[in-house]
Amino acid sequence: MSTENSVIKDRLLRLRKKMAEEGIDYYMMPTSDFHNSEYSADFFKVREYFCGFDGSNGTLVVSADEAGMWTDGRYFIQAENQMKGTGVILFRMLEPGVPTITQYLCKNMKEGQVLGFDGRVVSTSIGENLEKKLAEKKVTLKFDKDLAEEVWTERPALPCHDMYVLSDELCGMSFKEKLSVVREKMAEIGCEFYLLSKLDDIMWLTNLRGNDVECNPVALSYAIITKDEFTLFVQEKEITDSVKAYCDKEGIIVRDYHSLIAEVDKVSMTGNVLVDKRNTNFLTFKTLEKKAKEAGVSLRNEKDPTELLKACKNDTEIKNIREVYVRDSAKLTEFIYWVKSNVGKTEITEYSAAMKLDSMRAELPGFIELSFPTISAYNANAAMAHYEATEDNYAVVKPEGMLLVDSGGTYMGGTTDVTRTIVVGEISDEIKRTYTATVVGMLRLANANFLEGCSGKNVDILARQCLWDMGIDYKHGTGHGIGYILNVHEGPQNIRWRFTPGQNEAPLLPGMIVSDEPGVYIEGEYGIRIENILEVVKGEENEYGQFLHFAHLTYAPIDLEAIDKKYMEPRDVKALNDYHAEVYRRVSPFIKDAKILNWLRQATREI
Repeated sequence: MSTENSVIKDRLLRLRKKMAEEGIDYYMMPTSDFHNSEYSADFFKVREYFCGFDGSNGTLVVSADEAGMWTDGRYFIQAENQMKGTGVILFRMLEPGVPTITQYLCKNMKEGQVLGFDGRVVSTSIGENLEKKLAEKKVTLKFDKDLAEEVWTERPALPCHDMYVLSDELCGMSFKEKLSVVREKMAEIGCEFYLLSKLDDIMWLTNLRGNDVECNPVALSYAIITKDEFTLFVQEKEITDSVKAYCDKEGIIVRDYHSLIAEVDKVSMTGNVLVDKRNTNFLTFKTLEKKAKEAGVSLRNEKDPTELLKACKNDTEIKNIREVYVRDSAKLTEFIYWVKSNVGKTEITEYSAAMKLDSMRAELPGFIELSFPTISAYNANAAMAHYEATEDNYAVVKPEGMLLVDSGGTYMGGTTDVTRTIVVGEISDEIKRTYTATVVGMLRLANANFLEGCSGKNVDILARQCLWDMGIDYKHGTGHGIGYILNVHEGPQNIRWRFTPGQNEAPLLPGMIVSDEPGVYIEGEYGIRIENILEVVKGEENEYGQFLHFAHLTYAPIDLEAIDKKYMEPRDVKALNDYHAEVYRRVSPFIKDAKILNWLRQATREI
């Protein structure tokens, strides 16, 4: 550990030397890539390189005589251990008396000093907030320099993998059809130039896919859309012969990924510019802002039109998603049987269970990759919502308690996500009470009937009510959107009871896919989460308006060993029995092993 800490100190020394050469007094390093992706590749782990902390969330700020690292409560212990002896101070976010990064900079920076950061990895909202708050001290922002480029001598390469084309038949709409709709939306907003930075939106629009972000089938890219041209900025090495032929056929102009800023500087703007600040990094936004000002046109901050178009799946996408989910559910059913049949007979660990399920999914036709790293958490570990077992750090699953498994895959035809908490031995009456309440909440939300115009905020209570009645809550949203052969987390739709200022609250619309995942997390004891994925579908239209409801996409058994009927109303018993009847009807044709089929019949029996 002492060697590693001296290495960190040496790295900070070299960084400070480079800061002095560039006239930078404070340098900030967040956790992000150029597109604010959910997972950052090794190339972007600058903060980790300079402080040693490798958690998924953190921001490092370095000055000539101090270095501070901000992270949230999930990582306090880990950060403290990993940064011992480095001289880096841990700032525990949201703890009493702990300043935010902005407050820290406002207090410590002197008038006329310079704050530096790589503007490609800082969001526009953060950049603008710093610009505004530090203006009183006449602080200059220098955001066109990535100082790590010259200090980090053995930096991993930028992710670069072959792209591939999805057929129009698989996507349900051609690129040109989608582009036509986007241009209509641009015209409605009164814009002739649109810069798109969000990777899954670009992939959806072009019917292309890549492999540059872990568990997200996307390529690092930007797109510029005008009235008569579509320009795609990607790394040249990612363009295969088939992708080149496709781009030529579709009239997609391909430019080098790194040339975006130079191209924007050169372009002639004759009409208003559309940009979504939420999804555009600060350097790109400031370049557009400057260019629009010079051209005398307006910069319109509007939500990406592609976001809602992508969220409401077309008929082809829905058909394929339904088929993929049944096959995926069947595979999970076989996994649950494997766990229950083998626990206590052969050693099963959290990690080996995850590897088993991952290998089973990989056997399915059209499998591309996992949609996120599988969470396999036994007993008390399941109380940590973001727990991840590793090859070196895991618990052994014994024939007592429960195993929570949250998993999913991306296939040619859809992206899946599902959680089941599996009983592997004796459990307490208290666990049965909270498990039953979780299942009841999941099914009540799934069976909701609501008017068009409702958002997730209107229906979230259905999933939480049983738990709230017990004085219990779960500290995460109830639901998130899911992409089509794309990211497992997708907006704008979500289900949650509380929205912070600026957070998007979007109506639920037909064709949207959303998760339904209530849970119970008792620290040091156990964790429960039951997650199904739902499709928003049209219901009755009458004098009161258009009603909507949900349809299940997930069909995997819920563990009846943890269900206690005395905590259920008759409608809840009926909902569970009806659901299990559908599970058996839909999944049984995919189960070829007679033993598993007999077990499934029992696992989905009426109660």
